[in-house]
Amino acid sequence: MTHRRSQLMQMALSLTMLVILSIIFLIPLIWLVRSSLMDNNTIFVFPPRWIPDPPEWANYEFVFLRYPLFRYLGNTLTIVIPAVAGVVISATFVAYGFSRIPWRGREIVFGFLLTTLMLPYVVTLIPTFFMWSKLGFVDTYVPLVLPSWFGGGIFNIFLMRQFLRTIPLEYDEAATLDGANHFQILWHVIVPLSRPALITIAILSFLHHWNDFLGPLIYLSSPDKFTLALGLSHFQGQYSAEWGRLMAASTVMLIPVIALFFFAQRYFIKGITMSGLKG
Repeated sequence: MTHRRSQLMQMALSLTMLVILSIIFLIPLIWLVRSSLMDNNTIFVFPPRWIPDPPEWANYEFVFLRYPLFRYLGNTLTIVIPAVAGVVISATFVAYGFSRIPWRGREIVFGFLLTTLMLPYVVTLIPTFFMWSKLGFVDTYVPLVLPSWFGGGIFNIFLMRQFLRTIPLEYDEAATLDGANHFQILWHVIVPLSRPALITIAILSFLHHWNDFLGPLIYLSSPDKFTLALGLSHFQGQYSAEWGRLMAASTVMLIPVIALFFFAQRYFIKGITMSGLKG
């Protein structure tokens, strides 16, 4: 009886802590939504008003009717869709080579690749920009999409490799005995078993390209090619900002991200946890 009571108390304490932490992490989201329904004069009043009275629906009216939201959305999807596809496909191929095909120096080469994780993005920013400039691809979507098709990033390769190493090699051997080559093994055996890892990589890649501000800022100069993240800067001027409209546009931009994670969280959590089971 005492043990049962102790378990109930631990469960109640755990649930209480989860509720408290959930509220803390939800505060920025709540602040964003309530600010999107207020004007500039009431957003920053103290003490803060958590419930808009009355709601300022004109902010959303401006975003949907007078702000080029759908043009920015189309530009963003033009980058996100092929970039995510490139990351998933190329990272899978590279990870397969590092995890399922034995070759001399494999671990050494992979170790060198892992060291690039410590290299800050800004270190390669200038030489990369000059390279794309010499190739004539500045103010195009090519620098934002094409690199995703060449490996997909070392972190995604590492994540996929770790997941593939949890799949028994006996599956490959059985497929080889049936006459399958590496491409057939990858497509018919590895890919179906790697769905959680593939979805995890797709989600992480989607979030990166959907929220990317620095890349479009550097490579895009034509306003008709701006993405959603870059288009949000239109609400901020040199001396003032349209905070209500900015919060409304940010809320609309956040909805696809929340929906994606809500429907794919089961695969996301499984892909992350299983990727660390085998070193």
